[in-house]
Amino acid sequence: MSSKNPHFVTLLGSLRKASFNGGVARALPALAPEGVTISPLGSIVDFPLYNADIQAEGFPAAVEAMGAAVKAADGVIVVSPEYNYSVPGALKNAIDWLSRLPSAPFKHKPILLQSASPGALGGARMQYHLRQTFVFLDASVFNTPEAMIGGAGGKFDNATGDLTDEGTKDFLRKQLAAFADFARRMN
Repeated sequence: MSSKNPHFVTLLGSLRKASFNGGVARALPALAPEGVTISPLGSIVDFPLYNADIQAEGFPAAVEAMGAAVKAADGVIVVSPEYNYSVPGALKNAIDWLSRLPSAPFKHKPILLQSASPGALGGARMQYHLRQTFVFLDASVFNTPEAMIGGAGGKFDNATGDLTDEGTKDFLRKQLAAFADFARRMN
């Protein structure tokens, strides 16, 4: 990694096309500090449910490709909704697959968590559960400032799904700058 110009990838925990979290993830490249690049990893929709029997036959191509992209990145930004006070099943499944790759793509990797929700807590409980998972994977989760975007219904364009709230954009700019500094120190 160039200590000056880190490249981050986004792992989206929502499969829904009109997801608020998808809107956050799409906004991040334009909000990144100068010299920092952010690109999406692609969808986790093609990951089968984790099964050690499938793994024994060989990792699915989608898992291998995403694992290589995570490994090559200077950090991972996980943007996800909260389902039933916790991590969405599709995201947990993707992390379970990726964690079993021999390359251990999350090991010592800087991780940034973000969430958006119509509710007041903005996905806080999901983030706390996800932190526990990343502790086990020996990743380095960024602590503060945390981005838990509550009341998301009023912060996005209804037609396009784009993030429109300037206060939220400003906050995300500050968080991304702090995460870039954190990643530079980690690498």
